[in-house]
Amino acid sequence: MNKIDAPVCVVDDDDSIRESIEGLLRVEGISVETYRSAKEFLARPSGEPPGCLILDVNLPGLSGLDLQRELTRTDVYIPIIFLTGHGDIPMSVRAIKAGALEFLTKPLDPEDLLSAIQEGMLEREYPGAPGSSPHSDEIVGASSAYRKVLKRIAMVAPTDSTVLIQGETGTGKELVALEIHKISRRKDQPLVRVNCASIPKELYESEFFGHVRGAFTGAFKDRVGRFEAAHGGTLFLDEIGEVPLDLQSKLLRALQEKQYERVGDERTKRADVRIIAATNRDLKQEVEAGRFRQDLYYRLNVFPVEVAPLRERREDIPLLAKYFVGLLAKELKCPKPRLTEAGVASLQNYDWPGNVRELRNVIERAIIVAGGKALDFELPMANVAPMLSLPVFETRDSVEPEFLTEPEIQRRERENLRIVLQKSGWKIKGADGAAELLGVKPTTLISRIKKMGLKRQDPLPLSLPLG
Repeated sequence: MNKIDAPVCVVDDDDSIRESIEGLLRVEGISVETYRSAKEFLARPSGEPPGCLILDVNLPGLSGLDLQRELTRTDVYIPIIFLTGHGDIPMSVRAIKAGALEFLTKPLDPEDLLSAIQEGMLEREYPGAPGSSPHSDEIVGASSAYRKVLKRIAMVAPTDSTVLIQGETGTGKELVALEIHKISRRKDQPLVRVNCASIPKELYESEFFGHVRGAFTGAFKDRVGRFEAAHGGTLFLDEIGEVPLDLQSKLLRALQEKQYERVGDERTKRADVRIIAATNRDLKQEVEAGRFRQDLYYRLNVFPVEVAPLRERREDIPLLAKYFVGLLAKELKCPKPRLTEAGVASLQNYDWPGNVRELRNVIERAIIVAGGKALDFELPMANVAPMLSLPVFETRDSVEPEFLTEPEIQRRERENLRIVLQKSGWKIKGADGAAELLGVKPTTLISRIKKMGLKRQDPLPLSLPLG
């Protein structure tokens, strides 16, 4: 499950509970081991630890809570789901505080148990991932693109060099700027942010450099500009590509000579600021089109940092999703819902035109709708990558391509999946399994089988027309 072959271990002295959980998990294609007591579990042959531990609280001899304490002394993290027939709230609080993932009461709801196991597997695959103590200003990821950005940050932060952060809208460019400032020699000085896209053209000079009283109509008192406010610290110029061309020369002088004058003032002030700029535009193209000064571009592009779009670092999505679930549940003051592997798979199959910002919005919406239960994500189908579908239409020489309606697409997808399952003998995982034949994860396939209501006894379709 979730790329982890380690079994789920069930420790319960009730034979019927053990057998029912074992049957449920085996139907889901999950490897499972069962034990009657904590002592029996501790005596299991050494090797790979379980992927998840389902543990009864009231065990003979060593209790479930005692076993939890024993396991916390090891260096291996095992997600623990506690079971109890009593719904003992004080006991559940102690278990959760001690690191338990979930506390379920008997009789068990199968969906609750499966969701908790899926969350446990996610937790095990990404131990210590941001989200346990979430902060809104964290950069989250594990992909090569993410590590490259961190490496660039570490290289440039100790210097005073100008940085140009480039990337699509919503990729987290502001977080990169914040991280550079946080580990720079100026970290104890101010970080002043300017959104260049939000400044009216007639106020750019006043916004950047300030003005003195009477400098223009409406200037009733002196105003400190952003360069002056950031003196000794860092000035972050977001959306730098939006600065009007006729004002770029004055900005260039401030960057180049580190000097400026307030509007209406002849006295020159010194600008001791470190510049970090960000843009979602290709400034090279803007220079070629005559919309951005070439000399200003070269002045800004001393040390470029490229932030990849989310669709190019899909391996970061599970970490980001887990992080946002923890952060947003805390912000919304609501119970933390479960993030299932099926949910993560749906997120990873979406192209995210709005990048990390869109992911956060989707998760926030899902948390509000979920009401503390497992998350279900509503994603625009136009941007969801097809997983198990046949081609929508076939082209032939001199024949206009045919299109299919949504019900027809779903019917063909269902029939295609049923053919593959029959071919594999309903084997889901492993070599020659249906998941391998289709090129998807076993858990994704199981989710699709459930969604389509397929059963082993369903007859194989006599034919599957292709156009």
